Amino acid sequence: MGSRRDAALAVIVLAVAVVAVVFVEASLSIAAGVAGGVGTLVFEAVATRERALVRRYWDRSLVQAATIAFSLVGIAVGALVAPSIVLSFVIGALVAYLGFLFVVTFVG
Repeated sequence: MGSRRDAALAVIVLAVAVVAVVFVEASLSIAAGVAGGVGTLVFEAVATRERALVRRYWDRSLVQAATIAFSLVGIAVGALVAPSIVLSFVIGALVAYLGFLFVVTFVG
């Protein structure tokens, strides 16, 4: 699988979140976006300690499909319940993840 597939999945979910922002006319929250980004970076820092184990689980198609499905449901529910906070958090998390992948792939 690897970084390309991870990035492609993240871009798909990010695109859905951006479409949701436009569809519900949500305003973005900087605080929620930063929280999402920080959450992603903290998770990646912790996951790096057990890189092989995390990769072994993540490379399972069922885990990837469940994660994408959970994300899309979260975006849909968030767009209805608290669009500014939820969608900003998701976008911040995914932008941070894509930045992390870029750094790990091309800089590191």
